Amino acid sequence: MALNKLQKVREGFANGRSITISDAEVLPLALDVAVDIALEAGALLRDSLAEEKEISLKRSAIDLVTQFDKAAEELIIGRLLTAFPDHTLVGEEGGTRGANSKYQWHIDPIDGTTNFAHGLPVFGVSIGLYEYAKPLVGVIYDPMRDECFCAAAGQGSFVRRDGKNRPLQVSAASSLMHSLVATGFAPNGRARDRQNLRPFGRILEQVQGIRRSGSAAIDLAYVAAGRLDGYWQYDLNSWDVAAGMLLVREAGGMVTGLAGEPAVLQPQLDLVVSNGRIHSQLLSLLTVPEHANE
Repeated sequence: MALNKLQKVREGFANGRSITISDAEVLPLALDVAVDIALEAGALLRDSLAEEKEISLKRSAIDLVTQFDKAAEELIIGRLLTAFPDHTLVGEEGGTRGANSKYQWHIDPIDGTTNFAHGLPVFGVSIGLYEYAKPLVGVIYDPMRDECFCAAAGQGSFVRRDGKNRPLQVSAASSLMHSLVATGFAPNGRARDRQNLRPFGRILEQVQGIRRSGSAAIDLAYVAAGRLDGYWQYDLNSWDVAAGMLLVREAGGMVTGLAGEPAVLQPQLDLVVSNGRIHSQLLSLLTVPEHANE
């Protein structure tokens, strides 16, 4: 039944015709549909990486958008509206579209636009589906490595590569001294960037290394895959992390706010993510009062 419906959705992508999908069919179909769309958008970006970019500024001089961000988002939105015409779509470039639904798709067509604009091949397509505040599906596709990180609620996380699905599991690192962690800096928040420098310095002294990829989605996928042990960042947007939060949790990791409370998807949020084993250690370094450094 689900396969027949999926085939009809795929036919709809070709002819632009939407079909009716019941609530009971949403979860079984959503993951495969999101993967199909992410792969298609990723192929567009991979083929465009070496092309000349038309770069515009959004909220600040370091908040970039290219014509390929917009093209990829239009492709994703068009496909999702064909498959799920009564769902809400929240995109980085186009804002909120579609019906006022309990189902919300959070879309980042290129997470890592600055990298992409400079020809640096570190970026991903991120697509997450939520039912109200409950995560249902998360897909992050790295087109340059052809790795598609996927998760569905209650079904675990896995990566698709070379036609095979491999389960994801967070790392076993139990101390910061044996950990590789990552962070990022928001393109519209220099003040928060400065705020991050002090905890960055404290954490740097306690870990094996800190990485800064320029893509929150890729960082979260790597925590889920056990390639990174932890991650933190201020001022993230829902489309940056909607898919990755589910990936990490389904792989056995922890996703919280700075106070250690379970993170709930919001338009903007601060996140601390880890394998769970180093979480309290990471939180303790992130929440040192500023006067303690003086």
